[in-house]
Amino acid sequence: MVEAVRTQGLFKRFGQQVAVGGVDLVVPKGSFAGLVGPNGAGKTTTLSMITGLLRPDGGTIEINGHNVWTDPVNVKAHIGVLPEGLRLFERLSGRELLLYSGRLRGIPLDETERRADELLRVMDLVESQDKLVIDYSTGMRKKIGLAAALLHNPGVLFLDEPFEGVDPVSANTLTDVLRRYTESGSTVIFSSHGMDLVERLCDWVAVMSRGHIVAQGPLSEVRGEQTLNEAFLDLVGARGNGDEGLSWLGSAGTPR
Repeated sequence: MVEAVRTQGLFKRFGQQVAVGGVDLVVPKGSFAGLVGPNGAGKTTTLSMITGLLRPDGGTIEINGHNVWTDPVNVKAHIGVLPEGLRLFERLSGRELLLYSGRLRGIPLDETERRADELLRVMDLVESQDKLVIDYSTGMRKKIGLAAALLHNPGVLFLDEPFEGVDPVSANTLTDVLRRYTESGSTVIFSSHGMDLVERLCDWVAVMSRGHIVAQGPLSEVRGEQTLNEAFLDLVGARGNGDEGLSWLGSAGTPR
């Protein structure tokens, strides 16, 4: 197996709280990988460390065999990132944002313009390309952010909750683009709370709980004979939390 991403002993503490407690993550090259876990499991912190946005307190990270923290320039030239809480240059138009991204990446202007035209068309943003990003809807912002992340044709793409707050039409567009991207041999790693979405899109899954990887591997192996949601609930120990207590709830709404 050729690895796109490998972490060993990845560790991060915030004060007295251990956010990521020794993560060993492996993602094969060319896979569509989902990183899933409850809120607070450490998914965003893990992705932030892997992509060089947050320095780990311990452990190693390699992307396509290159160490993220000892060879950052080379690594960042070959990855694309769509982070949580997407921040964009909002006073630029959608097209200007792509052209600016191309300048930052050192792509020749004529090639940047060609790629921008294709991405705007595929993302269904041609009619909005001259509108300021600040006036974009959530779905449009996610699409232009993904376009900027793909502009330099990265080998590995990292997405943190890319479908959160996105309407079904925009989500379908994002899905089609990401599938085409992985079919070309590139790698997608995205975090999500949506088990149905991960089960539909991914061929590789890693499950996080309380700062640790509790299962990872091909989707079929992680879920076994269950649905991914059922396997996830078993892995993170979340079954049965609502069986006890709240005996007062639903009793005709009478305050006591």
